[in-house]
Amino acid sequence: MKFTNTRAFNFENAFRGLRNPLESWQKSDSEFGVDNLNYNYLYMNIAHLYCGRDGIYLGDERYDKLNSKYATWLKDQGILAHDQSFTYGEYAYIGPSDLALAQRMIKAGTSDRKFLRQIMVSVDITAPLYWWKEFDTYKVGTVANSTSTMHKLSSTPITKECFETDDMVDVCIEDNNDPTFIVTSQYAFMLYINWLEELRQRYNETKDKTYWKELIRLLPESWLQTRTVTLNYEVLRNIYSQRKTHRLTEWHRFCDWIKTLPYGNELITYGLD
Repeated sequence: MKFTNTRAFNFENAFRGLRNPLESWQKSDSEFGVDNLNYNYLYMNIAHLYCGRDGIYLGDERYDKLNSKYATWLKDQGILAHDQSFTYGEYAYIGPSDLALAQRMIKAGTSDRKFLRQIMVSVDITAPLYWWKEFDTYKVGTVANSTSTMHKLSSTPITKECFETDDMVDVCIEDNNDPTFIVTSQYAFMLYINWLEELRQRYNETKDKTYWKELIRLLPESWLQTRTVTLNYEVLRNIYSQRKTHRLTEWHRFCDWIKTLPYGNELITYGLD
């Protein structure tokens, strides 16, 4: 299972909306934008701004400590997107006042934390079919476009890498009536994969749809499929709450990925651990 091309966005609009009910926009202390990320240029500028708001300026013995605090906070949490060289990118710095308000609303319940529904995430997830079947129970607030197993199954070789095997163990099965008969799960799995590959090749050679239908029919649930998925932070919070202790290891990986999102621990999983 893997996650690629992750992108979180719309923080600025969501946090502006967070202050709409009390019309307290002037109290917002967050910063959003696109800027140079090189040589700590942006980090130092944000840190200097916030040290100034705290009444602490260059030369004050507390400046270096807070400078490091704010710069590290932004670098670890607030870079939403960047180019390959990490030179230029989009950032969201959530200030202490805005974060405190956001967490109060999160604690208050779903009707008060509507701003979480406005923070969006797009990601490419590669996962086995058996996990996608469970993920598909989340219909509200999610959109997904998948690669086509139906149309592309016959176009590339079927190998072990096409299946979820990360935590696969080699289980032995013995015949009590014949002690010499021992089959391991790894051996059986490879035989099965070879059989599927043979069906694929036969179909490509003959174009006989009988082979193709058997290939579709016999495809294991561990087959990996990639989908481009769009969700929001509220959906992710619900998923995390419901799946963090699930028996499937894929859900644990999904929950670990949630924590890597910008402000994931501060907004999505806040109060759930």
